[in-house]
Amino acid sequence: MKTVCGIDLGTQSCKVVLYDYERKALAATAQAPVDMIAEEGGVREQKAEWYASALKACFGRLDGALKAGIQAIGVSGHQHSFVPLDGGGEPLANVKLWCDTSTAQECEELTRAAGGEAALIAEAGLPMRPGYTAPKVLWLKKHKPDRFARLRHILLPHDYINFLLTGDYTAEYGDASGTALFDVRRRQWSPRICGLIDEAVLSCLPRLVEAGGSAGRVSPAAAAEYGIPPGALVAAGGGDNMMGAIGTGTVRDGFLTMSLGTSGTLFGFSDKPMIDPSGDLAAFCSSSGGWLPLLCTMNCTVASESFRGLFGLDVKAFDAEAARAPIGAGGLVVLPFFNGERTPNLPNGRASLNGATAANFNRANIARASLEAAIFGMRGGLESFKALGFTAREIRLTGGGSKSPLWQSIAANVMKLPVRLPANAEAAALGGAIQALWCLERARDASASVASLAEEHVTLEGVVHPDAASQEAYDRAYEVYSRYLGALSPLFK
Repeated sequence: MKTVCGIDLGTQSCKVVLYDYERKALAATAQAPVDMIAEEGGVREQKAEWYASALKACFGRLDGALKAGIQAIGVSGHQHSFVPLDGGGEPLANVKLWCDTSTAQECEELTRAAGGEAALIAEAGLPMRPGYTAPKVLWLKKHKPDRFARLRHILLPHDYINFLLTGDYTAEYGDASGTALFDVRRRQWSPRICGLIDEAVLSCLPRLVEAGGSAGRVSPAAAAEYGIPPGALVAAGGGDNMMGAIGTGTVRDGFLTMSLGTSGTLFGFSDKPMIDPSGDLAAFCSSSGGWLPLLCTMNCTVASESFRGLFGLDVKAFDAEAARAPIGAGGLVVLPFFNGERTPNLPNGRASLNGATAANFNRANIARASLEAAIFGMRGGLESFKALGFTAREIRLTGGGSKSPLWQSIAANVMKLPVRLPANAEAAALGGAIQALWCLERARDASASVASLAEEHVTLEGVVHPDAASQEAYDRAYEVYSRYLGALSPLFK
């Protein structure tokens, strides 16, 4: 059996899928957990060694005969996280994650050095935010100067997995555009932004591979380590959102993907750069040849998971509890900023429960308010898309939260758009597999189209339509949420 392999290195786990592209069916899947270091001051870190161990565990759980049929591999990884390596490819420090907010001071320093936020957006298409990679590199220079002096390679998590597979240091336009070290219009590293940190930074950045290109081939060492075929193609790969776009078929104008995971994202394909002057929408490149304007909130399922754990309920019981409450949760509002927040830019944000009265303070309303808050955080992003001229026709829903029928209904009615569900819930891993297939096809025919492959291999099932009465009720609830957000945001600056 011939397969393509999709690897998705998420914040909480590593997943590997083998996709039989001739039968258009998953042949095998495997998963391994990845731990996180969480400390006061917004520190969220991992160790690069954990990624290698999780990848080995995943491949170790797959049948050897199936692994022998792998023709190409595509890697998805969580965006922005900084993997610092020395000249021998060994990790120098912990990986600072996308959800680490300890670099707020470094963002301010880089913004001042650049001449202000407008100057940054003009140069690279992005403002400085704690989630991005650039301030993490400056943090390493300031706080661990001895490690910074030995820094030779700046990689992102998907770049690091590609390095483990091929032995080569590469990057790809989509994931690279989320570093804030990259010029998204010209698709190249920005010497000016790099120089704001240190003159050596540019030389530490890997060579860029275009979407559809190859990062190399599986090395003999990787083949022995993971039990996979030596010489198999390794596609360029990309960030988890970029791979999720391919895995949900968001490779043409007019479609949006909403991912409900630890973070919440809303993104759509564009054939031209879409630069948001406010910086709320990130002007990323796609991993399918265009651009991928994107909204990211750092607290999506975080609030519901926190309250679910507090109540001692499983996911189905928590959803059932939330379904007992009315739209708007009786006026109870959750601001879900357990990890600080990126959009709006509140790195020092804190979670809060607001509007409680003796009448509405109950478990059902709290559960409902935590689910609604995740989608309210996305609605501002949709308004930014519209302001930039993007006309959305429907939303493809993915991520762990997409499995909840209640969340599906909330999304359709808050966003006022039909919601469709991909048949395969592992959109990023499937996207990696489809990109691997595109890389394989391009090796035979340079005109091979990722859009055609996505149309052929992405199956959508079910549609949830908004209804007028629910939309009106959510409009009122969103106004209440917005008032609390506006009133409390100054406390988090």
